[in-house]
Amino acid sequence: MTKKVVLITGSSRGLGLELTRQYAEAGWYVHACARRLSKAVKLKALAQLHENISLHELDITSDRQIRALAGCLQGQAIDLLINNAGVYGPKGLAMDEIDRETWLNVLNVNTVSPLLVSLALLPNLRAGQLKKLVIISSKMGSQADNSSGGSYIYRSGKSAVNAVGKSLSVDLQPDGIAVAVLHPGWVQTDMGGPAALIKADKSVTGMCKVIDQLTLENSGRFVAFDGVELPW
Repeated sequence: MTKKVVLITGSSRGLGLELTRQYAEAGWYVHACARRLSKAVKLKALAQLHENISLHELDITSDRQIRALAGCLQGQAIDLLINNAGVYGPKGLAMDEIDRETWLNVLNVNTVSPLLVSLALLPNLRAGQLKKLVIISSKMGSQADNSSGGSYIYRSGKSAVNAVGKSLSVDLQPDGIAVAVLHPGWVQTDMGGPAALIKADKSVTGMCKVIDQLTLENSGRFVAFDGVELPW
């Protein structure tokens, strides 16, 4: 039986590393992408344990590297693309401390790049059997859920990528590609911090279940790791 194939960005740590581990252990062939493989010690160690993990260096903000990845994978089917790579940006900034360059850098990583990676790999997704595209977002991108204000840079980037995911779900429906925007929860990672509510393995186990249930019929939803649909 042919292995199912997943490509995951931001695989060197946190959720990306755990996604890579769980999909590899489930028997998938995993294309694991990291911005700097030379520093991805845990990912390389994981790949040594699983022959079904292939490592790729990918800075998602580099058009050259995106093109190189697409060229490397030309003609290969991908069943599932998970746009996981992202950054929070500086935390605790007051409104008058925000500068244009910092904001645009976060938007470039969290909003623009997931779309460009997805577009570059569309031929691979079209050739896949499952045809699923996932964007890891955050509940902090929900405008309806925002009752505390602040976090302008991170919130705006996630709100914008939510819009990207929703539009992709409409535009890719004729291709049979289902799209989900997922909230992983507040997770104990480098980004979430040690005080976060859940561990990465619990978040990823939940997200994998949501992804497994993703179809064209429920495409275009904003869903938490526990399966609860979230307001935009």
